[in-house]
Amino acid sequence: MSFEMPNRQRLWHPQPVTATEAIELLDKLRAGKITRDRVLRAFQAAPLADLGFAQVDTHRALRKGFPEVIFGSGKTPAQVVRIAAAIFEREQRILVTRINGQHARALRRRFKRAVHHETARCLTIEKSPLPKRPGAIAVLCAGTSDLPVAEEAAVTADVMGNRVERIYDVGVAGLHRLLRRLEWIQSANVLVVVADVEQLRQRRDRGEH
Repeated sequence: MSFEMPNRQRLWHPQPVTATEAIELLDKLRAGKITRDRVLRAFQAAPLADLGFAQVDTHRALRKGFPEVIFGSGKTPAQVVRIAAAIFEREQRILVTRINGQHARALRRRFKRAVHHETARCLTIEKSPLPKRPGAIAVLCAGTSDLPVAEEAAVTADVMGNRVERIYDVGVAGLHRLLRRLEWIQSANVLVVVADVEQLRQRRDRGEH
């Protein structure tokens, strides 16, 4: 069921500031180029774009360092495109998760920079990529059936400015597969481990180790 209001024009609240604009404003304030009142008015602007069917958080990057992530499941392709357009109008990058082929095709028609990560069920759009932070994140998965979730984690970490090492199909049924990557695993700053808990339970019940 769609709650979109087609006859309602999109309403922008007084222009909110992005993270980049906030830095520029503060630099200008320190340099004495703008007044404190002007900076306060900019920060007090309502941080959302009202699309009727969605209230898009336009201050998410300012608070969290990355724009609001769009969860595609349950939304129509048209709704996802409109939300993405509202964010991309003011931000440098977008992450859309849990999409299907229809979402991907609609987004790629609208955004030339769109990249569909099919296994991850994600799509990214970047005007310019974030510089990579020091260190690395290792994403591990037990089996091939875990790849969609593992790839979703890897794509998310990558677009948010992290170096990612993928270590896949290393479940405990073949411990040697895991041990051969042990040095890399121990050197990673963060480990993201993906395994199907239901499959693990079934194997335990069958007496498999």
